[in-house]
Amino acid sequence: MQTPSSPSSPPSPSSHSGPAPTDGASPLRVGALVPLTRPGWSEAGRHLLAGLELGVREVNEAGGIGGRPLELLVRDTAADPERAAAAVDELAGLGVAAVAGEYHSVVARAAATRAAAVGVPFLCSSAVLDALTEEPTDWVARLPPAQSHGWRTYADFLRGAGRDRVAVAVQPSVYWASGTRILRERLAAHGGSVVELDANALGPGALCDALVEHGATALLLLVGQPEPAVPLVRAVRNDPRLAGLLVGAPAGQPEFAGWAEALGADGAGIPFLRYLPERPGPLGEQVGKELRERLGEAPSFVAFEGWDTVAVLAEVFRSYGTERAAVAGAWPHVVVEGTRGPIRFTRAPGIGVWQWVWPPVQVVDRDPGDAARFRVLHRGEG
Repeated sequence: MQTPSSPSSPPSPSSHSGPAPTDGASPLRVGALVPLTRPGWSEAGRHLLAGLELGVREVNEAGGIGGRPLELLVRDTAADPERAAAAVDELAGLGVAAVAGEYHSVVARAAATRAAAVGVPFLCSSAVLDALTEEPTDWVARLPPAQSHGWRTYADFLRGAGRDRVAVAVQPSVYWASGTRILRERLAAHGGSVVELDANALGPGALCDALVEHGATALLLLVGQPEPAVPLVRAVRNDPRLAGLLVGAPAGQPEFAGWAEALGADGAGIPFLRYLPERPGPLGEQVGKELRERLGEAPSFVAFEGWDTVAVLAEVFRSYGTERAAVAGAWPHVVVEGTRGPIRFTRAPGIGVWQWVWPPVQVVDRDPGDAARFRVLHRGEG
């Protein structure tokens, strides 16, 4: 999808050094789309915003962008695609140099599509749906791995664990449907199978009966959090017929403290995807410490994605300028040291936006012996 004027090639990089922000200097505005209220996953939104805000603070403490302070214009998407698209229009009218953020894939898709249509750069922080835009565009770049990459990694974990008869408790959603297709294709290629169970039609008890009937060896929760995920986990954990069943949540629900608070010991031992290296480098260690202080709890991978988002944008602004076309033209040229490794964008097969190929991917769970501790069960290919 091309906009009224396609991004131009960026100018040669300029010096990274700059003066301290000048009193009265006009701020350089960046729009931030974040789910902060229900039905959005507000806990994820809070972590994403913490990373964005910390990144902006550090940029400004280091002198801003050519003496201009960065300013975040935050808009709550509440997991509403129409609200996100309207926010892109509003932010574009307010003169932002770029829009960033969002956690929910369907919402990010609406934002990315609108950003490409109006000609404003969009850096997607944390949404993984492969088809982030219906047509290829130069206006959009993405930090997290595409869903097909991460969920194939999860399917490989299931195969390695001997779980080849997989049931998915699923709710209607483009994102969940895409995930189910990826899992089915990957497992079927190796003799496995996937059966879909409608989480809206089946209550927890009926779903447990269906799992027994199908002889499932794993149940994956492709559903909202906390409802119906929490009652489904409780039902399975308390059903003696399902004592050997692996319960998984590839979308990452157990990453956040609210999961452990809601489920206690029942929430441990549920593998999920996270996008962190097994051992952070010095930058990751330092940013992680500052995020923990800001959040009052251990930062999720989503918080690191927020910080990395600002690091990328700041480098683009310093090196290639702040005009929108120059920002979008810089995606394939910028290289940034992020909290999880060097970030650079390229084209990946089947992905219509500029993509970091690939951030670290892990399958982890909360340790049944200590729910505050995460265990790495499987590592994806970089």
